[in-house]
Amino acid sequence: MSQVENTVEQARSAVASAGSLKELDQLEIQYLGRKGEVTQLLKQIGSLPPEDRAAFGQRVNAAKAEVAAAMEQRREELGASQSSVAAEIDVTLPGRLVPRVTRHPLTETIQEIKDIFIGLGFEVVESPDIEEYRFNFGHLNYPPDHPAMDEQMSFFIDDEHLLRTQTTAVQGRVFQDRKPPMRICTIGRCYRYEAVDATHGHTFMQVDCFAVDRDITLADLKGTLGQFAHEMFGEVETRFRRDFFPFVEPGADFAVKWKGRWLELGGAGMIHPNVLRMGGIDPEEWTGFAFGLGVERMPMVKRGINDLRLFYENGARFLRQF
Repeated sequence: MSQVENTVEQARSAVASAGSLKELDQLEIQYLGRKGEVTQLLKQIGSLPPEDRAAFGQRVNAAKAEVAAAMEQRREELGASQSSVAAEIDVTLPGRLVPRVTRHPLTETIQEIKDIFIGLGFEVVESPDIEEYRFNFGHLNYPPDHPAMDEQMSFFIDDEHLLRTQTTAVQGRVFQDRKPPMRICTIGRCYRYEAVDATHGHTFMQVDCFAVDRDITLADLKGTLGQFAHEMFGEVETRFRRDFFPFVEPGADFAVKWKGRWLELGGAGMIHPNVLRMGGIDPEEWTGFAFGLGVERMPMVKRGINDLRLFYENGARFLRQF
């Protein structure tokens, strides 16, 4: 009889710990089904002495009744519990508003920039954040005494690698693998050792584009940036003022007039012949232009944001405005 008692005890314990009606249904099949553990005990009657068979059969039937009663009781408990949970739901209450999710203003701006330049025939390429010294400075015609070469203005990883200070570094990489004509655009983070304030940061986004072809002139550069400004900002005035950058000659800064103020977006110019030569391109046959623009400045201009740091702090009050 000990086997019957053991089976009943196991069944009671399993029923008591059942956490759902579905689990209880599975236990009913396991113990009381046609091939259940309690039902199978009846098959042992034929192996018992004749005088013990009646008593054993009665005990097994009693065991089935005990397990069935325990299951019924547990089923009532689980049903009452679930009814209680359902009763706590007040369907007359107003629904909870799902927070409106939009893209980060920088992400949105980057997509706009890509769409514009792709429409102008540029190919968007990726470039690494950790850049080789030769591409970041050497192939861009920087003289050894240029202030940007000062180690304190860059984040060096080792003697040959640093966090790129400008996405213009992509030029040398592209010149290794391709020959003109080409129109290339890249967008990514840049890093400089600078004091952080409302208009400067140690990390910022930059878009850099360049084109190399026969007979490219400054007029092509001005036309490209003018069209970009028109598509990004609408009807705005643009301005080019002479400026110096080692990798272009002549060089200029590019600005747009927004609400009566000139706002500089970045630098531009004709690719310096030395840069073309270092890329294996003959400057007597090919010419090109290049420009780099600060991405954060664009939503700052369009949306009236006066602090660059807000883009990276990701405050909820700031982001909910977009």
